[in-house]
Amino acid sequence: MMNKERGEQKANHSSRLGRIPLKGCLLQGRTMMEPVKVIMRYANGKLIKGYTNDFFPNKPLFHVRSTESRPTDKGEEVSVKELKAVFFVKDFVGNAAYNEIKHFAEGQQYSGRKVEVTFTDGEVLIGSTIGYDPSRLGFFVTPVDPQSNNLRVFVISASVRNFRFL
Repeated sequence: MMNKERGEQKANHSSRLGRIPLKGCLLQGRTMMEPVKVIMRYANGKLIKGYTNDFFPNKPLFHVRSTESRPTDKGEEVSVKELKAVFFVKDFVGNAAYNEIKHFAEGQQYSGRKVEVTFTDGEVLIGSTIGYDPSRLGFFVTPVDPQSNNLRVFVISASVRNFRFL
């Protein structure tokens, strides 16, 4: 759909984030996403919650607006190489009492290959991926538990101690 007055073109499409529908907007030759909820865990343990609309897995930088910021704020610049992972989440609160399922159920549907990722801090993530390449900056994992607060996780390759296909 084209808005000729402002030169905008809107598109609704699925992205590489799989279950996260993104609505793109072409504005002055640049594609922008609607903001999505993310939690960034830095390699040093620091945690930031906010919104991003310019994260791309092949870009070294993106911006995050805090949960208290206005939608017009550009946000803080984040260097991907300083992170452990970017968690694309349903909400910022989650449920600390919930124990995530850490195995695939018989007949469970998934995309790609089943994987186990062990981070350098000892955390283990079980899920599936369609694009693992250790020479890249990172890769997406869809958690095995559909009830998890995490929709997708962009794992930073440098933060992985062990990776194995299940």
